[in-house]
Amino acid sequence: MIELRNISVSFDGQEVLSGLNFSMKSGEFVYLVGPTGAGKSSLLRLLYMDLKPDAGTVHVAGYDSERTKTRDIPHLRRKLGIVFQDFKLLEDRDVYDNVAFALYVTNTKRSDIKKRVLQALAEVGLTHKRGQMPHELSGGEQQRVVIARALVNAPSLLLADEPTGNLDPHASSEIMELLRKINMRGTAILMATHNYDLVRKYPARIVKLENGKLFEVELKEKP
Repeated sequence: MIELRNISVSFDGQEVLSGLNFSMKSGEFVYLVGPTGAGKSSLLRLLYMDLKPDAGTVHVAGYDSERTKTRDIPHLRRKLGIVFQDFKLLEDRDVYDNVAFALYVTNTKRSDIKKRVLQALAEVGLTHKRGQMPHELSGGEQQRVVIARALVNAPSLLLADEPTGNLDPHASSEIMELLRKINMRGTAILMATHNYDLVRKYPARIVKLENGKLFEVELKEKP
């Protein structure tokens, strides 16, 4: 599903990732932890090819950074679901249209759009909220809309960048229960997080990014 080989990335002459190697199998759930500024978001950007490595090769969902042309990147992103901490919802559109937007831009048939949007909203428990606007929802509900939008293209891989970062503990637990359910259905999930309490409560493979390198962390250790 993912393979990073000898990846190096620098910003303004400062190396963020150095000779980094990482692999992840289909259907895995992996936590990406590490201190602020370690490069977790940069690593995720490499995977949806919003960022190109200075050296090394990114392989993800059948695409690789050396051969993939700019015009093909949207096709890669349709195989991925991306969940951000700050929601990035369209404030002038209701829940249904926020989820459907990912399908409108790919010229999906309108009949298929309705079926897939309602299915995605059912998965996150928000079918009854489909006509509401983002500002009418709680933070946890807004994140559920983001997850529904990420799921609507039936991705094989979900990338989640601090998905519980703006939520209270109860809403965070609800989002984690939802993500684990999605993973159990076969979708691989790579989740960047600072919330070590959630990591302990919902154990899975953990990799830590520090000083430009990735290494495995055992749950008994402090991430």
